[in-house]
Amino acid sequence: MRYAVLGTGEVGRTLGGRLVELGHEVTLGSRSEDNPVAREWSTAAAGRAHAGTFAQAAAASEVVINAVGGRVALEALGAVGAGHLDGKVVVDVSNPLAFEDGQPRLDPVESDSVGERIQQAFPHARVVKTLNTVNCQVMVDPGRVPGGHAVFVCGENADAKEQVKELLGEFGWPAGRVLDLGGIRSARAVEMYLPLWLTMFREFGHADFNIEVCRAR
Repeated sequence: MRYAVLGTGEVGRTLGGRLVELGHEVTLGSRSEDNPVAREWSTAAAGRAHAGTFAQAAAASEVVINAVGGRVALEALGAVGAGHLDGKVVVDVSNPLAFEDGQPRLDPVESDSVGERIQQAFPHARVVKTLNTVNCQVMVDPGRVPGGHAVFVCGENADAKEQVKELLGEFGWPAGRVLDLGGIRSARAVEMYLPLWLTMFREFGHADFNIEVCRAR
């Protein structure tokens, strides 16, 4: 499978690196074609790893992963252009986080979400929200955390969600721990989880944790 991973931060490099290890072709996308971080990453990963602009990465892909910050996601995807997104699965792992006066703030929040805004801006893309509730190391290696902890997916297109669930399975998430929350509107709920995640991170002193959902049968 050919993947575009948009974003050269730790999340993008971690996801891209794991995809390459799994045998996929990956282009790490950034704003400029000569981004030194992307070039260094592609050289180190070698073979199936490439670097390019956001648009170049998406054009060469079958699946696009948005790993830039939630507040700049629409700008990054706008640089890609709708023509490179139409019909494709767009996996959004972002959170709309910023720190203002030293405090975490979400925007949008409650009445909207990044996932919904992406789907609205690119109606012919098949947007799936997932993985934004865990650290990037846990995203690609859920075995770092013991127990039956869960990850969530939501989106409007059932086939797209199934494809993303298969990807999560490649990362090591058992099917029974991938919880489908329905349509893309549920992205509001999983994005609003971030303040609780940050609170637990401060208390634990590390990011190797997740939540387990226990249900009566």
